[in-house]
Amino acid sequence: MEPFIPSQPNLSSQSPALTAQQLGSIKAHLDLVLLALEALAGLGSEAVLEAAKALALGDLMGDRVSLWRLRQASPLRQGQGRKKLDVDEARALVLVSVHLAQQQKVLIRQAVERLEAVTAQQQPPYRVALLGDYLDRFSNLYQDRMAADPDSAMDTLTDLALKLLVDLLFYSQPGGDRRLWGALLDRARTTPLS
Repeated sequence: MEPFIPSQPNLSSQSPALTAQQLGSIKAHLDLVLLALEALAGLGSEAVLEAAKALALGDLMGDRVSLWRLRQASPLRQGQGRKKLDVDEARALVLVSVHLAQQQKVLIRQAVERLEAVTAQQQPPYRVALLGDYLDRFSNLYQDRMAADPDSAMDTLTDLALKLLVDLLFYSQPGGDRRLWGALLDRARTTPLS
């Protein structure tokens, strides 16, 4: 099965109602998906660059600097301010994110199964080693990289991390690229960027 690549030349022709704020939401969500993968599986920039190379996307993400610039485009990032969203970059990040999620699908499934078990037992997820480690790493990475209120509630970050974990399960399945692309467009239309 070939990966889904939106055929439209840009997001605005595919979705004419998207505003600059909504396009920022797409950039932010893509960065959060990669942050969740990084926190769960310990993936770093090398894994992202290897995935880009395997998918023949090296011209968009050929080195650490180009990858850093793509990630830094998120409006949630400290020191952000790079150019507006480029659809080819968005597509590349979707494909790379899904590729990495598919490589980590066993780990993602284990984490989600443990989350379901602790939820059914009404226990906090941080008490399970895999989930606790993920939540700690996600929180640390988020607080290090994002321009968030330093006093932002830990519960808010935990909820975000757990939602992203469940999303990763869907992105790791066949058709994950379509799901992620659809989620990005839906989120951009319905969720204001804070």
